[in-house]
Amino acid sequence: MHGFAISMKTYNIAIVGATGAVGVEILRTLERRQFPTGTVRLLASARSVGKTLTYRGESLQVEELTENSFNDIHYAIFSAGATRSRQFAPAAIKAGAVVIDNSSAFRMQEDVPLVVPEINPGDLKKHKGIVANPNCSAAILGVPLWPLHEAATIERIIVSTYQSASGAGAQAMAELESQAKQFAKGEPITKSVFPHQIAFNLFSHNTKVAENGYNEEENKVTEEIRKMFHVPNLPICATCIRVPVFRAHSESVVIETKRPLSPEEARAILAKAPGVKLVDDVTNNHFPMPIEASGDLDVHVGRIRKDNSHPNSLALFISGDQLLKGAAWNAVQIAEYLAKG
Repeated sequence: MHGFAISMKTYNIAIVGATGAVGVEILRTLERRQFPTGTVRLLASARSVGKTLTYRGESLQVEELTENSFNDIHYAIFSAGATRSRQFAPAAIKAGAVVIDNSSAFRMQEDVPLVVPEINPGDLKKHKGIVANPNCSAAILGVPLWPLHEAATIERIIVSTYQSASGAGAQAMAELESQAKQFAKGEPITKSVFPHQIAFNLFSHNTKVAENGYNEEENKVTEEIRKMFHVPNLPICATCIRVPVFRAHSESVVIETKRPLSPEEARAILAKAPGVKLVDDVTNNHFPMPIEASGDLDVHVGRIRKDNSHPNSLALFISGDQLLKGAAWNAVQIAEYLAKG
């Protein structure tokens, strides 16, 4: 499903934020996909200089990110936060690189395509040097909903997310692990990354609540799905929750469609949809789980059933690897599409 025809040409890649959780996954994904790389340049802040990462059996040294880091680079994949993206993306573009940006810096700019290749690959043709990677929850939500939208036209989405610690980076994953150990030993729980205890707890996503009553994460999901689906007023109600799971986000979704869509038809559509793995075994009560979605490039979808409260409504449950489809894999996949021309 994810085959990539390797051309004879090679592409020089820069990974900005190479030592972070997503940066490490970008490097692994390039290797996993056998992407035709020439130079691979690992870029990070000064404190990471001298660290090494292994790529195709070779040890690559991390270099300091500067405005001169992008000479001869074809694709610069940024995963170091919005501030760094705004600061250094112009230099990368000036040097001739295409920026694939994982941050929120450019997602809602009108002239920047926001792309999940299973949804809107055609938007890549409109790029002016930058392609934005969507928010992880929006990417994972969009992949299974898009083929259903094409089939029956989604008119409303209600989604509750169950977001893993990985969404907040490597330090957040480490905090969940350390708190679990502290809890097991009866020690006081210490926290520094999250505002609340994450082990054996859950809480509303730790982003600022806006004037509309929705936090930043919920607003991102809403705005970004609308942009990728090209439906600017699509009604969406999102509730984003942080849960004590190491890796992979899950989402409980209800969609209302223009025409009735039976669970059987939805299953048949999703079984053939790119980037989707159907996990819907009613007999064995086996449905998407983050522990199984972790490490998988596909988004798992199941619990597909009729919403009995509405004639044209369907309920489903999805899990997807936040570090992969929600970030690293989607970015590498964009590079693959751009390389194919």
